[in-house]
Formats: sequence, C-alpha cells, structure tokens
Amino acid sequence: MQTTNKPASDEQIMNLLRSDGTFERGFRLLMSTYKERLYWHIRRMVVVHEDADDVLQNTFVKIYRGVLQFEEKSKLYTWLYRIATNEAISFLQSRNRRASGSLDDHDGMLAARLRADTWFDGDTVQQQLQEAIARLPDKQRTVFNLRYYDEMPYEEMSRVLDTSVGALKASFHHAAKKIETHFREADHF
Repeated sequence: MQTTNKPASDEQIMNLLRSDGTFERGFRLLMSTYKERLYWHIRRMVVVHEDADDVLQNTFVKIYRGVLQFEEKSKLYTWLYRIATNEAISFLQSRNRRASGSLDDHDGMLAARLRADTWFDGDTVQQQLQEAIARLPDKQRTVFNLRYYDEMPYEEMSRVLDTSVGALKASFHHAAKKIETHFREADHF
C-alpha cells in the first residue's frame, strides 16, 4: 500500500487500523510515518533524549489503546500531537514535582544536560538557542517549539493545546522576547 517515494496517507493508515486483520500493519505504518516528527516535538519539550524516548513510548501506548476512538474530526497528526504534547506536559509536571531546589536550578540543570548531550551536535548559536528554549516555562516552550520548528499555524496549535489563538500568540511573543534577551545577555559575556 505504501510506495518508497510517497508516504502513506492518514486515510490509508486509518483504513488499515479499522480492520482486525490489518490493525498491526496499520499501527506500524502509523509509527513509521509519525515517529520521527513526534520524537522531535517531544524532545524539544523535555530536552533530554532518554526522557523523550520514554515519553514517545508512552505516547504510542496511548495511541495504540485509543486509535479506534479517533473520530477524525481533526487531522490525524493533530490528534497525535495532542497526545504527545499531553504526555510531555505530564512528564514535565511530574519531573517538576520531583525536582528539589529552585526553578532556576532546574532550568540551569536542563541547559547543562543539553550541553552534555551526545545527541546534540549544534553549533554555538544553536546551542544558545536550545539553552534559551530550555529556560522557558513549559507552556511557552511548547508554543515556541510548535510555531518555530513545526511551523504550526496558531489555529492548529489551538486544537492541539486546547487554548485560544490569542493566548498562544501572547505565549509565543513572551517566549521570543525571553529568547532575544538571552541572546543579548550572552553577547555581553
């Protein structure tokens, strides 16, 4: 059903998932189609590779259990991103509850873990950007990543995050200003 040049459509994936005889093949196709995009979406939220892998695994477990309840009122990827986003937010909330010390220490720890991460191979500017993003509050980080990296329109983001477009624009604006400030301060050292 899938050719090497053209990725499977959501319709093809859902048709396979609806049949007991092809459900597993459909789910493998869904995973291969969306795994990398979901991984990087989650990774930008949780920062650390191992954490992103854990959250991605939890995301696919939730998708596996609930995919037949998907009502197709939105695009499949919107539904998948919403599950991935909710799983990442749950992970971050859980991690924040477990974290001891101040929030600044936690943000600094995230930036330090990013610098030590063997999976990250960015140049200095990319490193600074990732450190600035890691220091953003969770909601602002999520909104910034969806808009900047995924180029997701605010209307689509509104459906993923169940938040108004105005609130999302404000979050993105605040995030961009904080990142800009981070770069200005980094230039003074």
